[in-house]
Amino acid sequence: MAIRVRFAPSPTGQVHIGNIRAAIFNWLYARHEKGTFLLRVEDTDLERSTPQAIQALLDVMQWLGLNYDEEIFYQTTQSPKHCAAAQQMLANGYAYEDKKGGETPAVLFQFPYDTTGVQGVEDAGEQRVKLHEEVPLTISRKGVDFATISPKGKAAPAGATLAGFKGLVVFDGEGKELFRLEEHLAEIQNGQVFSFPEAREITYLRRTISYTDLVKGRMTKPLDALKDFVIIRSDGSPVFHLANVMDDITQGVTHIIRGDDHVENTFKHLFLFHALGAPAPQYAHLPMIINAQGKPYSKRDGDAFVGDFREKGFLADSLFNYLSLLGWSPKDGREKMSRQELIDAFTLDGCLRAPSQMDINKLSAMNGQYIAELPFEEFLGLAKAEAAKAPWGASAVESPLFGQVAQFLQSRVKRLVDVDQWGYFFTELPVWDEKVCEKLLKNPDAVAALDELKDALAALPEFTSAAIEPVVEAAAEKHGIAHGKLNQPLRAAVTGTNIGAGIFETMELIGKERCVKRLAEFPRA
Repeated sequence: MAIRVRFAPSPTGQVHIGNIRAAIFNWLYARHEKGTFLLRVEDTDLERSTPQAIQALLDVMQWLGLNYDEEIFYQTTQSPKHCAAAQQMLANGYAYEDKKGGETPAVLFQFPYDTTGVQGVEDAGEQRVKLHEEVPLTISRKGVDFATISPKGKAAPAGATLAGFKGLVVFDGEGKELFRLEEHLAEIQNGQVFSFPEAREITYLRRTISYTDLVKGRMTKPLDALKDFVIIRSDGSPVFHLANVMDDITQGVTHIIRGDDHVENTFKHLFLFHALGAPAPQYAHLPMIINAQGKPYSKRDGDAFVGDFREKGFLADSLFNYLSLLGWSPKDGREKMSRQELIDAFTLDGCLRAPSQMDINKLSAMNGQYIAELPFEEFLGLAKAEAAKAPWGASAVESPLFGQVAQFLQSRVKRLVDVDQWGYFFTELPVWDEKVCEKLLKNPDAVAALDELKDALAALPEFTSAAIEPVVEAAAEKHGIAHGKLNQPLRAAVTGTNIGAGIFETMELIGKERCVKRLAEFPRA
Protein backbone atom coordinates (compact mmCIF):
# COMPACT_ATOMS: atom_id res chain seq x y z
CA MET A 1 0.00 0.00 0.00
CA ALA A 2 1.30 3.44 -0.91
CA ILE A 3 1.47 5.53 2.27
CA ARG A 4 -0.24 8.93 2.15
CA VAL A 5 -0.21 11.15 5.23
CA ARG A 6 -1.25 14.73 5.76
CA PHE A 7 -0.59 17.70 7.99
CA ALA A 8 -3.88 19.58 8.30
CA PRO A 9 -3.49 22.73 10.40
CA SER A 10 -6.04 25.50 10.85
CA PRO A 11 -3.75 28.54 10.59
CA THR A 12 -5.00 31.30 12.84
CA GLY A 13 -1.75 33.04 13.77
CA GLN A 14 1.51 31.67 15.11
CA VAL A 15 2.36 27.98 14.80
CA HIS A 16 2.47 26.06 18.10
CA ILE A 17 5.26 23.54 18.62
CA GLY A 18 2.65 20.83 19.26
CA ASN A 19 1.20 21.35 15.80
CA ILE A 20 4.56 21.43 14.05
CA ARG A 21 5.63 18.32 16.00
CA ALA A 22 2.68 16.50 14.37
CA ALA A 23 3.86 17.78 10.98
CA ILE A 24 7.38 16.50 11.66
CA PHE A 25 6.13 13.03 12.60
CA ASN A 26 3.97 12.85 9.47
CA TRP A 27 6.89 14.03 7.33
CA LEU A 28 9.31 11.53 8.87
CA TYR A 29 6.85 8.66 8.46
CA ALA A 30 6.22 9.54 4.82
CA ARG A 31 9.92 9.83 4.07
CA HIS A 32 10.77 6.60 5.92
CA GLU A 33 8.04 4.67 4.10
CA LYS A 34 8.78 6.39 0.77
CA GLY A 35 5.22 7.65 0.82
CA THR A 36 3.53 10.99 0.18
CA PHE A 37 3.39 13.93 2.60
CA LEU A 38 0.44 16.27 1.99
CA LEU A 39 -0.28 19.75 3.29
CA ARG A 40 -3.95 20.55 3.80
CA VAL A 41 -4.81 24.04 5.02
CA GLU A 42 -8.10 23.89 6.91
CA ASP A 43 -8.92 27.54 6.31
CA THR A 44 -12.67 27.54 6.90
CA ASP A 45 -12.37 30.01 9.81
CA LEU A 46 -12.31 32.95 7.43
CA GLU A 47 -11.93 35.57 10.16
CA ARG A 48 -8.74 34.07 11.62
CA SER A 49 -7.30 32.07 8.71
CA THR A 50 -6.01 35.22 7.06
CA PRO A 51 -3.46 35.29 4.23
CA GLN A 52 -0.93 36.47 6.82
CA ALA A 53 -1.63 33.49 9.09
CA ILE A 54 -1.33 31.07 6.18
CA GLN A 55 1.94 32.67 5.07
CA ALA A 56 3.29 32.38 8.63
CA LEU A 57 2.56 28.65 8.48
CA LEU A 58 4.27 28.25 5.11
CA ASP A 59 7.31 30.22 6.30
CA VAL A 60 7.69 27.95 9.32
CA MET A 61 7.43 24.82 7.20
CA GLN A 62 10.00 26.12 4.73
CA TRP A 63 12.37 27.09 7.55
CA LEU A 64 12.14 23.58 9.04
CA GLY A 65 12.52 21.89 5.66
CA LEU A 66 9.06 20.27 5.72
CA ASN A 67 8.56 20.00 2.00
CA TYR A 68 5.26 18.57 0.75
CA ASP A 69 4.74 16.38 -2.30
CA GLU A 70 1.60 17.76 -3.92
CA GLU A 71 -0.03 21.15 -4.28
CA ILE A 72 -1.46 22.70 -1.12
CA PHE A 73 -5.02 21.52 -0.55
CA TYR A 74 -7.24 24.36 0.71
CA GLN A 75 -10.32 23.18 2.55
CA THR A 76 -12.47 26.14 1.51
CA THR A 77 -12.33 24.87 -2.09
CA GLN A 78 -14.13 21.71 -1.03
CA SER A 79 -17.29 23.17 0.52
CA PRO A 80 -19.60 22.03 -2.33
CA LYS A 81 -18.28 18.49 -1.91
CA HIS A 82 -18.84 18.63 1.85
CA CYS A 83 -22.42 19.80 1.44
CA ALA A 84 -23.09 17.15 -1.21
CA ALA A 85 -21.86 14.50 1.23
CA ALA A 86 -24.30 15.79 3.87
CA GLN A 87 -27.16 15.56 1.37
CA GLN A 88 -26.11 12.00 0.57
CA MET A 89 -26.24 11.10 4.26
CA LEU A 90 -29.66 12.76 4.62
CA ALA A 91 -30.93 10.60 1.77
CA ASN A 92 -29.38 7.42 3.19
CA GLY A 93 -30.67 7.90 6.73
CA TYR A 94 -27.32 8.77 8.28
CA ALA A 95 -28.34 12.35 8.99
CA TYR A 96 -31.36 14.45 9.82
CA GLU A 97 -32.28 18.10 10.04
CA ASP A 98 -32.85 19.78 13.36
CA LYS A 99 -34.45 23.20 13.53
CA LYS A 100 -34.15 25.38 16.61
CA GLY A 101 -36.87 28.03 16.85
CA GLY A 102 -37.27 29.85 13.57
CA GLU A 103 -33.71 29.25 12.38
CA THR A 104 -32.67 27.46 9.26
CA PRO A 105 -32.18 23.80 10.23
CA ALA A 106 -28.77 22.38 10.92
CA VAL A 107 -27.86 18.90 9.72
CA LEU A 108 -26.87 16.32 12.34
CA PHE A 109 -25.10 13.03 11.78
CA GLN A 110 -27.06 10.10 13.21
CA PHE A 111 -25.14 7.09 14.43
CA PRO A 112 -26.72 4.10 12.67
CA TYR A 113 -28.94 1.90 14.79
CA ASP A 114 -28.14 -0.97 12.48
CA THR A 115 -24.36 -1.31 12.74
CA THR A 116 -24.05 -4.20 10.30
CA GLY A 117 -20.85 -3.67 8.37
CA VAL A 118 -19.48 -0.99 10.70
CA GLN A 119 -15.95 -2.15 11.40
CA GLY A 120 -15.05 -2.36 15.06
CA VAL A 121 -18.57 -2.46 16.55
CA GLU A 122 -19.11 -5.28 19.06
CA ASP A 123 -21.72 -6.30 21.62
CA ALA A 124 -20.67 -5.66 25.22
CA GLY A 125 -23.52 -7.23 27.19
CA GLU A 126 -26.91 -6.27 28.57
CA GLN A 127 -27.19 -3.18 30.75
CA ARG A 128 -29.80 -2.48 33.42
CA VAL A 129 -30.06 1.13 34.59
CA LYS A 130 -32.15 2.64 37.37
CA LEU A 131 -33.69 6.04 36.52
CA HIS A 132 -34.35 9.05 38.71
CA GLU A 133 -38.06 9.57 39.25
CA GLU A 134 -37.95 13.37 38.89
CA VAL A 135 -36.74 13.36 35.26
CA PRO A 136 -38.91 11.86 32.51
CA LEU A 137 -37.34 9.46 30.02
CA THR A 138 -37.55 10.96 26.53
CA ILE A 139 -36.94 9.12 23.27
CA SER A 140 -36.62 10.99 19.97
CA ARG A 141 -34.63 10.85 16.79
CA LYS A 142 -31.93 12.83 18.59
CA GLY A 143 -31.49 10.04 21.13
CA VAL A 144 -32.51 8.77 24.54
CA ASP A 145 -32.45 11.27 27.43
CA PHE A 146 -32.91 10.47 31.10
CA ALA A 147 -31.32 10.88 34.52
CA THR A 148 -29.66 8.22 36.62
CA ILE A 149 -29.42 8.30 40.40
CA SER A 150 -26.20 9.72 41.84
CA PRO A 151 -24.60 8.25 45.01
CA LYS A 152 -26.27 11.11 46.92
CA GLY A 153 -29.66 10.37 45.39
CA LYS A 154 -29.60 13.37 43.05
CA ALA A 155 -30.60 13.31 39.39
CA ALA A 156 -27.54 12.80 37.14
CA PRO A 157 -28.33 13.76 33.52
CA ALA A 158 -27.53 10.99 31.02
CA GLY A 159 -28.37 9.91 27.51
CA ALA A 160 -26.90 9.33 24.10
CA THR A 161 -27.69 8.53 20.47
CA LEU A 162 -30.41 6.00 19.65
CA ALA A 163 -27.70 3.63 18.43
CA GLY A 164 -26.38 3.41 21.97
CA PHE A 165 -29.54 1.66 23.19
CA LYS A 166 -30.08 -1.39 21.03
CA GLY A 167 -33.11 -3.39 22.15
CA LEU A 168 -34.10 -0.72 24.69
CA VAL A 169 -36.96 -1.75 26.99
CA VAL A 170 -38.54 0.73 29.46
CA PHE A 171 -40.11 -0.34 32.78
CA ASP A 172 -42.11 1.46 35.47
CA GLY A 173 -41.50 1.23 39.21
CA GLU A 174 -43.33 -2.07 39.49
CA GLY A 175 -41.40 -3.72 36.70
CA LYS A 176 -44.15 -3.37 34.13
CA GLU A 177 -42.95 -2.98 30.56
CA LEU A 178 -43.84 0.41 29.10
CA PHE A 179 -42.03 0.55 25.77
CA ARG A 180 -39.83 -1.35 23.33
CA LEU A 181 -37.64 0.80 21.12
CA GLU A 182 -37.49 -1.56 18.16
CA GLU A 183 -41.29 -1.69 17.89
CA HIS A 184 -41.39 2.08 17.36
CA LEU A 185 -38.05 2.74 15.65
CA ALA A 186 -39.57 3.80 12.33
CA GLU A 187 -41.93 6.26 14.04
CA ILE A 188 -39.08 7.78 16.05
CA GLN A 189 -36.89 8.18 12.98
CA ASN A 190 -39.80 9.97 11.29
CA GLY A 191 -39.86 12.55 14.06
CA GLN A 192 -42.18 11.17 16.73
CA VAL A 193 -41.18 11.78 20.36
CA PHE A 194 -42.03 9.49 23.30
CA SER A 195 -41.87 10.58 26.92
CA PHE A 196 -42.30 8.45 30.04
CA PRO A 197 -42.51 10.32 33.37
CA GLU A 198 -43.22 7.01 35.11
CA ALA A 199 -40.10 5.25 33.78
CA ARG A 200 -37.90 3.86 36.55
CA GLU A 201 -35.62 1.37 34.80
CA ILE A 202 -34.30 0.52 31.35
CA THR A 203 -32.47 -2.42 29.84
CA TYR A 204 -30.57 -2.48 26.57
CA LEU A 205 -27.65 -4.12 24.79
CA ARG A 206 -24.49 -2.09 25.08
CA ARG A 207 -22.31 -1.92 21.96
CA THR A 208 -18.82 -0.53 21.59
CA ILE A 209 -16.73 0.84 18.72
CA SER A 210 -13.01 -0.05 18.76
CA TYR A 211 -9.96 0.49 16.62
CA THR A 212 -6.26 -0.25 16.94
CA ASP A 213 -4.27 2.93 17.39
CA LEU A 214 -0.73 2.57 16.03
CA VAL A 215 0.60 4.40 19.09
CA LYS A 216 -1.90 3.93 21.90
CA GLY A 217 -3.06 0.39 21.14
CA ARG A 218 -6.68 -0.76 21.30
CA MET A 219 -9.10 2.11 21.85
CA THR A 220 -12.76 1.50 22.73
CA LYS A 221 -15.82 3.68 23.22
CA PRO A 222 -19.36 2.57 24.18
CA LEU A 223 -22.04 3.77 21.80
CA ASP A 224 -24.15 4.84 24.77
CA ALA A 225 -21.50 7.51 25.41
CA LEU A 226 -21.92 9.08 21.95
CA LYS A 227 -24.33 11.75 20.84
CA ASP A 228 -25.43 12.74 17.35
CA PHE A 229 -23.48 15.78 16.20
CA VAL A 230 -23.81 18.68 13.78
CA ILE A 231 -22.16 18.27 10.38
CA ILE A 232 -23.72 21.30 8.61
CA ARG A 233 -24.43 24.44 10.61
CA SER A 234 -27.66 26.36 10.24
CA ASP A 235 -25.79 28.89 8.10
CA GLY A 236 -24.97 26.14 5.62
CA SER A 237 -21.26 25.82 6.46
CA PRO A 238 -19.70 22.39 7.04
CA VAL A 239 -18.40 21.49 10.49
CA PHE A 240 -14.86 20.21 11.10
CA HIS A 241 -15.89 16.55 11.44
CA LEU A 242 -17.50 16.28 8.01
CA ALA A 243 -14.94 18.47 6.22
CA ASN A 244 -12.02 16.63 7.78
CA VAL A 245 -13.28 13.16 6.83
CA MET A 246 -14.36 14.15 3.33
CA ASP A 247 -10.98 15.74 2.64
CA ASP A 248 -9.19 12.61 3.86
CA ILE A 249 -11.30 10.59 1.42
CA THR A 250 -10.63 13.04 -1.41
CA GLN A 251 -6.88 13.04 -0.76
CA GLY A 252 -6.68 9.27 -0.34
CA VAL A 253 -5.09 9.54 3.12
CA THR A 254 -4.01 6.13 4.44
CA HIS A 255 -2.62 7.08 7.86
CA ILE A 256 -3.67 9.90 10.17
CA ILE A 257 -0.97 10.93 12.65
CA ARG A 258 -2.15 13.64 15.01
CA GLY A 259 -2.28 14.71 18.66
CA ASP A 260 -4.18 12.62 21.18
CA ASP A 261 -6.59 15.49 21.79
CA HIS A 262 -8.32 14.08 18.68
CA VAL A 263 -8.94 10.59 20.08
CA GLU A 264 -12.58 11.30 20.87
CA ASN A 265 -13.10 12.68 17.36
CA THR A 266 -11.80 9.45 15.88
CA PHE A 267 -14.73 7.41 17.19
CA LYS A 268 -17.10 9.79 15.39
CA HIS A 269 -15.01 9.80 12.25
CA LEU A 270 -15.01 6.01 11.97
CA PHE A 271 -18.80 6.16 11.61
CA LEU A 272 -18.54 8.99 9.09
CA PHE A 273 -16.20 6.97 6.89
CA HIS A 274 -18.68 4.09 7.03
CA ALA A 275 -21.63 6.33 6.17
CA LEU A 276 -19.72 7.75 3.20
CA GLY A 277 -18.81 4.30 1.94
CA ALA A 278 -15.06 4.75 2.35
CA PRO A 279 -12.51 2.68 4.29
CA ALA A 280 -11.15 4.40 7.39
CA PRO A 281 -7.43 5.22 7.49
CA GLN A 282 -5.19 3.87 10.22
CA TYR A 283 -4.80 6.19 13.18
CA ALA A 284 -1.83 7.11 15.34
CA HIS A 285 -2.38 9.57 18.18
CA LEU A 286 0.69 11.29 19.59
CA PRO A 287 1.12 12.03 23.29
CA MET A 288 0.71 15.64 24.31
CA ILE A 289 3.59 17.95 25.13
CA ILE A 290 3.47 18.95 28.80
CA ASN A 291 5.16 21.35 31.21
CA ALA A 292 6.99 20.47 34.43
CA GLN A 293 3.64 20.28 36.25
CA GLY A 294 2.27 17.72 33.81
CA LYS A 295 -0.16 20.14 32.15
CA PRO A 296 -0.39 20.91 28.41
CA TYR A 297 2.55 23.10 27.41
CA SER A 298 1.46 26.62 26.52
CA LYS A 299 2.74 30.17 26.14
CA ARG A 300 2.43 30.60 29.92
CA ASP A 301 5.27 28.10 30.32
CA GLY A 302 7.67 29.95 28.02
CA ASP A 303 8.24 29.97 24.30
CA ALA A 304 5.52 27.87 22.66
CA PHE A 305 5.47 29.03 19.05
CA VAL A 306 7.97 28.07 16.39
CA GLY A 307 8.57 31.74 15.62
CA ASP A 308 9.66 32.35 19.23
CA PHE A 309 12.41 29.76 18.96
CA ARG A 310 13.53 31.06 15.59
CA GLU A 311 13.76 34.64 16.86
CA LYS A 312 15.80 33.55 19.88
CA GLY A 313 18.43 31.88 17.78
CA PHE A 314 17.51 28.23 17.71
CA LEU A 315 18.62 26.60 14.47
CA ALA A 316 16.05 24.82 12.31
CA ASP A 317 17.93 21.51 12.40
CA SER A 318 18.25 21.48 16.19
CA LEU A 319 14.58 22.36 16.76
CA PHE A 320 13.58 19.70 14.22
CA ASN A 321 15.81 17.16 15.96
CA TYR A 322 14.51 18.03 19.43
CA LEU A 323 10.83 17.98 18.49
CA SER A 324 11.35 14.62 16.75
CA LEU A 325 12.28 13.21 20.16
CA LEU A 326 9.24 14.64 21.95
CA GLY A 327 7.08 11.53 21.85
CA TRP A 328 9.40 9.25 19.86
CA SER A 329 12.64 7.49 20.57
CA PRO A 330 14.98 5.51 18.32
CA LYS A 331 15.70 1.94 19.38
CA ASP A 332 19.36 2.70 20.08
CA GLY A 333 18.60 5.69 22.33
CA ARG A 334 20.42 8.28 20.21
CA GLU A 335 19.47 11.91 20.69
CA LYS A 336 21.45 14.13 18.32
CA MET A 337 20.55 12.86 14.85
CA SER A 338 20.81 14.25 11.34
CA ARG A 339 17.72 14.63 9.18
CA GLN A 340 18.61 11.48 7.23
CA GLU A 341 19.30 9.51 10.40
CA LEU A 342 15.88 10.49 11.72
CA ILE A 343 14.22 9.41 8.47
CA ASP A 344 16.03 6.06 8.50
CA ALA A 345 15.14 5.32 12.13
CA PHE A 346 11.58 6.64 12.36
CA THR A 347 8.79 4.13 12.91
CA LEU A 348 5.42 4.57 14.57
CA ASP A 349 6.12 1.73 16.99
CA GLY A 350 8.88 3.92 18.40
CA CYS A 351 6.32 6.56 19.45
CA LEU A 352 5.74 6.84 23.17
CA ARG A 353 2.36 6.61 24.87
CA ALA A 354 3.20 8.82 27.82
CA PRO A 355 3.18 12.63 27.53
CA SER A 356 6.52 14.29 26.73
CA GLN A 357 7.85 17.14 28.84
CA MET A 358 9.24 20.20 27.12
CA ASP A 359 12.74 20.86 28.50
CA ILE A 360 14.13 24.18 27.27
CA ASN A 361 17.52 23.48 28.86
CA LYS A 362 17.88 20.24 26.94
CA LEU A 363 16.84 21.97 23.72
CA SER A 364 19.36 24.76 24.36
CA ALA A 365 22.13 22.23 24.96
CA MET A 366 21.29 20.44 21.71
CA ASN A 367 21.16 23.76 19.87
CA GLY A 368 24.62 24.57 21.23
CA GLN A 369 25.95 21.36 19.70
CA TYR A 370 24.51 22.30 16.32
CA ILE A 371 25.92 25.83 16.54
CA ALA A 372 29.36 24.48 17.49
CA GLU A 373 29.36 22.32 14.35
CA LEU A 374 28.53 25.16 11.95
CA PRO A 375 31.28 26.17 9.52
CA PHE A 376 32.89 29.23 11.09
CA GLU A 377 32.02 31.59 8.23
CA GLU A 378 28.35 30.61 8.52
CA PHE A 379 28.39 31.12 12.27
CA LEU A 380 30.18 34.45 11.86
CA GLY A 381 27.46 35.69 9.52
CA LEU A 382 24.72 34.65 11.95
CA ALA A 383 26.57 36.21 14.89
CA LYS A 384 27.02 39.50 13.02
CA ALA A 385 23.32 39.61 12.19
CA GLU A 386 22.47 39.09 15.85
CA ALA A 387 25.07 41.54 17.15
CA ALA A 388 23.84 44.25 14.78
CA LYS A 389 20.64 44.39 16.86
CA ALA A 390 22.57 45.40 19.99
CA PRO A 391 23.49 49.02 20.87
CA TRP A 392 27.20 48.15 20.74
CA GLY A 393 26.94 46.03 17.62
CA ALA A 394 26.88 48.42 14.63
CA SER A 395 30.58 49.24 14.76
CA ALA A 396 31.69 46.03 16.46
CA VAL A 397 30.70 43.69 13.62
CA GLU A 398 33.11 45.48 11.25
CA SER A 399 36.12 45.19 13.55
CA PRO A 400 38.72 42.39 13.31
CA LEU A 401 38.09 41.77 17.01
CA PHE A 402 34.57 40.57 16.30
CA GLY A 403 35.86 37.63 14.28
CA GLN A 404 38.33 36.74 17.02
CA VAL A 405 35.59 36.82 19.67
CA ALA A 406 33.26 34.77 17.48
CA GLN A 407 35.94 32.12 16.96
CA PHE A 408 36.63 32.08 20.69
CA LEU A 409 33.00 31.77 21.78
CA GLN A 410 31.31 29.72 19.03
CA SER A 411 31.50 26.50 21.04
CA ARG A 412 29.89 28.20 24.06
CA VAL A 413 26.86 29.74 22.32
CA LYS A 414 23.62 27.89 23.09
CA ARG A 415 21.32 30.29 21.25
CA LEU A 416 22.23 32.98 18.76
CA VAL A 417 20.70 35.61 21.05
CA ASP A 418 23.58 34.81 23.43
CA VAL A 419 25.68 37.01 21.13
CA ASP A 420 23.99 39.97 22.81
CA GLN A 421 26.10 39.13 25.91
CA TRP A 422 29.36 39.84 24.06
CA GLY A 423 29.10 43.59 24.59
CA TYR A 424 31.88 43.78 27.20
CA PHE A 425 34.40 42.85 24.49
CA PHE A 426 33.55 45.96 22.48
CA THR A 427 32.75 48.71 24.99
CA GLU A 428 35.17 50.84 26.99
CA LEU A 429 33.57 49.78 30.27
CA PRO A 430 31.20 46.87 30.85
CA VAL A 431 27.71 47.12 32.31
CA TRP A 432 28.41 45.83 35.80
CA ASP A 433 25.70 43.55 37.16
CA GLU A 434 24.85 44.97 40.56
CA LYS A 435 23.95 41.64 42.18
CA VAL A 436 27.04 39.93 40.80
CA CYS A 437 29.28 42.71 42.09
CA GLU A 438 27.65 42.68 45.53
CA LYS A 439 28.27 38.94 45.76
CA LEU A 440 31.79 38.68 44.30
CA LEU A 441 33.36 42.03 45.14
CA LYS A 442 32.56 42.39 48.83
CA ASN A 443 35.59 40.48 50.14
CA PRO A 444 38.24 43.04 51.16
CA ASP A 445 41.06 40.60 50.38
CA ALA A 446 39.72 40.06 46.83
CA VAL A 447 39.36 43.82 46.28
CA ALA A 448 42.87 44.43 47.57
CA ALA A 449 44.22 41.70 45.28
CA LEU A 450 42.43 43.23 42.28
CA ASP A 451 43.75 46.71 43.10
CA GLU A 452 47.28 45.34 43.21
CA LEU A 453 46.71 43.23 40.11
CA LYS A 454 45.86 46.37 38.13
CA ASP A 455 49.40 47.65 38.35
CA ALA A 456 50.97 44.24 37.75
CA LEU A 457 48.95 43.75 34.55
CA ALA A 458 49.80 47.24 33.34
CA ALA A 459 53.48 46.34 33.58
CA LEU A 460 53.22 43.21 31.42
CA PRO A 461 55.21 43.55 28.19
CA GLU A 462 52.96 40.99 26.45
CA PHE A 463 49.28 40.80 27.36
CA THR A 464 48.54 37.16 26.61
CA SER A 465 46.56 34.59 28.55
CA ALA A 466 49.76 32.72 29.31
CA ALA A 467 51.29 35.88 30.78
CA ILE A 468 48.16 36.97 32.68
CA GLU A 469 47.56 33.73 34.58
CA PRO A 470 50.72 33.66 36.76
CA VAL A 471 50.29 37.34 37.64
CA VAL A 472 46.74 36.68 38.85
CA GLU A 473 47.88 33.63 40.86
CA ALA A 474 50.65 35.65 42.48
CA ALA A 475 48.19 38.37 43.57
CA ALA A 476 45.82 35.77 44.99
CA GLU A 477 48.57 33.99 46.91
CA LYS A 478 49.87 37.25 48.37
CA HIS A 479 46.44 38.06 49.83
CA GLY A 480 45.73 34.57 51.14
CA ILE A 481 43.21 33.62 48.45
CA ALA A 482 43.07 29.96 47.43
CA HIS A 483 44.18 28.86 43.99
CA GLY A 484 41.61 29.82 41.35
CA LYS A 485 39.38 31.68 43.82
CA LEU A 486 40.28 35.13 42.52
CA ASN A 487 39.08 34.29 39.02
CA GLN A 488 35.39 35.00 39.65
CA PRO A 489 35.91 38.39 41.33
CA LEU A 490 38.30 39.21 38.47
CA ARG A 491 35.66 38.23 35.92
CA ALA A 492 33.05 40.40 37.67
CA ALA A 493 35.40 43.38 37.69
CA VAL A 494 36.54 43.04 34.08
CA THR A 495 33.36 41.85 32.32
CA GLY A 496 30.58 42.89 34.72
CA THR A 497 29.16 39.36 34.79
CA ASN A 498 29.85 36.00 36.43
CA ILE A 499 29.67 33.77 33.37
CA GLY A 500 31.78 33.37 30.28
CA ALA A 501 34.68 31.55 28.70
CA GLY A 502 38.16 31.29 30.20
CA ILE A 503 38.87 34.55 32.00
CA PHE A 504 42.51 34.80 30.92
CA GLU A 505 41.68 34.29 27.23
CA THR A 506 38.80 36.73 27.65
CA MET A 507 41.11 39.38 29.09
CA GLU A 508 43.59 38.91 26.27
CA LEU A 509 40.84 39.71 23.76
CA ILE A 510 39.59 42.70 25.75
CA GLY A 511 43.10 44.09 25.81
CA LYS A 512 45.45 45.46 28.46
CA GLU A 513 44.35 49.09 28.49
CA ARG A 514 40.66 48.33 28.94
CA CYS A 515 41.30 45.60 31.53
CA VAL A 516 43.48 47.94 33.60
CA LYS A 517 40.87 50.70 33.35
CA ARG A 518 38.10 48.37 34.49
CA LEU A 519 40.16 47.16 37.44
CA ALA A 520 40.53 50.81 38.42
CA GLU A 521 36.84 51.66 38.08
CA PHE A 522 34.84 48.55 39.03
CA PRO A 523 32.19 49.20 41.72
CA ARG A 524 33.28 48.38 45.26
CA ALA A 525 30.65 46.76 47.47
